[in-house]
Amino acid sequence: MKRLTDNRGFWLLVIICCVTLIPFLGLADFHTKGEPREAVVAYSMLESGDWILPRNNGGEIPYKPPFFHWSVAACSAVTGGVVDEFTSRLPSALALMVMTLAGYLFYTRRKGMQTGLLTAFVTLTAFELHRAGANCRVDMVLTALTVCALYLFYRYYERGLRGVPWLAILLMSCATLTKGPVGSLIPCLAFGVFLLLRGVNFFKAFGLLAAWGLASFILPLCWYYAAWLHGGQEFLDLVMEENFGRMTNTMSYDSCVNPWYYNLITLVGGYVPWILLVILSLFSLPKIRKGLNRMTNKPGGDLARASVLSRCLTKMREADAVDIFSAVCIFVIFLFYCFPQSKRSVYLMPIYPFIAYFLARYMIYLVKVKSKSIKIYGTVLAVVSLLVTATLVLIKADVIPTTIFHGRHAAQNIAMMESIGAVAGWSWILVAIPVILALAWLWYLNRHPQYNVSYLYGLCVLTFGLYLALDGAYQPQVLNVKSQRPVAAEIDAIAPQTSGTLYEFIEEGEMAAGDPVHFFELDFYLGDRIENFRKSNPDSGYLIITDLDAEKWLPKFEAEGYRFTHLYDSSRPVLKRTASLYSFTRP
Repeated sequence: MKRLTDNRGFWLLVIICCVTLIPFLGLADFHTKGEPREAVVAYSMLESGDWILPRNNGGEIPYKPPFFHWSVAACSAVTGGVVDEFTSRLPSALALMVMTLAGYLFYTRRKGMQTGLLTAFVTLTAFELHRAGANCRVDMVLTALTVCALYLFYRYYERGLRGVPWLAILLMSCATLTKGPVGSLIPCLAFGVFLLLRGVNFFKAFGLLAAWGLASFILPLCWYYAAWLHGGQEFLDLVMEENFGRMTNTMSYDSCVNPWYYNLITLVGGYVPWILLVILSLFSLPKIRKGLNRMTNKPGGDLARASVLSRCLTKMREADAVDIFSAVCIFVIFLFYCFPQSKRSVYLMPIYPFIAYFLARYMIYLVKVKSKSIKIYGTVLAVVSLLVTATLVLIKADVIPTTIFHGRHAAQNIAMMESIGAVAGWSWILVAIPVILALAWLWYLNRHPQYNVSYLYGLCVLTFGLYLALDGAYQPQVLNVKSQRPVAAEIDAIAPQTSGTLYEFIEEGEMAAGDPVHFFELDFYLGDRIENFRKSNPDSGYLIITDLDAEKWLPKFEAEGYRFTHLYDSSRPVLKRTASLYSFTRP
């Protein structure tokens, strides 16, 4: 790695990003409500030609601004005009790649290639980011735009705050068009705090960031005005609910309500597997603390007699600017998302690249102090790689009985295990990769017992191997068991588009104060042709309804003059129930 130049390191990282992300995006079907909900917006844009506020899911307007959906539609248009799993996830994957590469360039130019490359590797393999980078959701794109805007703001600081940070403003505009004003607020807030800690005059910092923040709203306001012309009061109510209501805890319905410590728990979980290394290294904490004490100069004289706050501010102004900038971004963004009641793990993703920087430096330090945690952690990864593959072999050999599963989800768990056992073809190459890397790691430990930085790159390679097997072989087999694509195909065979209109009725969706429930997966795989039964008040067609709702509501509909004929029950759970298809008429 010593011979690897910054430029070659960049292209190596490009290749790694492409190999570990792009090939697997389309292998897993949609299996949650979130992905098809976003994908169908892009689908309706291409189908209707309405790129401002398209209606979908039976007449619903999108809950998020359109930049992400524009990106999905653009990727789909380039690849043939069809919105599918691959094209709908591609913008998120590209966003993760760009953010990873930007982080490499940012830290390499300021802290050296070793730190920059490790920061990029940790960023790319943090579980929360890796998962979001293979999802059709707005969060990864928002995260990349936010983080890259912060990097550009730091360059603006290095230039002495001269000129106009046009590219940072543009990225904040795109972030606002991805998920609302938070896309501009967070970069301005974090960078503003950093400027104050570096001694910049409050009024100067406030004035500059207010100007750049307002400038970033120019493009989004154009869309908001056009969307208001399309959606009227319904659109305005949604904007107030999703933005101001969510941040001020005044929403008309509960949405991901969690306590403040939820953020800590999800942050720990989101940094799997690297959090294990941190935990293992704590056993050598006294040795690390001793080393830190030797490296730290204790304050004396007037500084020792100064107040705690004064000493902290002085140290921050004298400390390394990159360290302070990264720490401020972590602290401000984390604190910002502690106040709203609505909390999700993906909200914290903008702090992950900055944590990766400190983790990279910590890993380098562990090598310098010869911490055994490095070798132990790598061996744990190697053992996990071998055990996972051994489990697959046992499943293929029918050694593990299906009788180990009990309870309500037993049938689905059995189906998942059988699906894993059906791994075949080129997937075996992916299954073999972590095994080969695990054996190579154990061999390297035996041949090179002396601590060196190559150990750290070995940990990254082991992690990449596990992700390759997970994303390419195991995960699609498991997740496709949960997909409703086969149900949609069966419904389409019974009730094709030429024979009549499909409608849905879901009591939970009809009664919800906001964020209504729909058959999102079925609607996407059926080409966004499911209408709302109560809103449309049709005289004939087909109705999709769960068995529980059918038992309660069909007698009421029959009292209104409807006549129903049962045609089909779903072969897989839909909204955790059996979905039924009826034809109906109203004389």
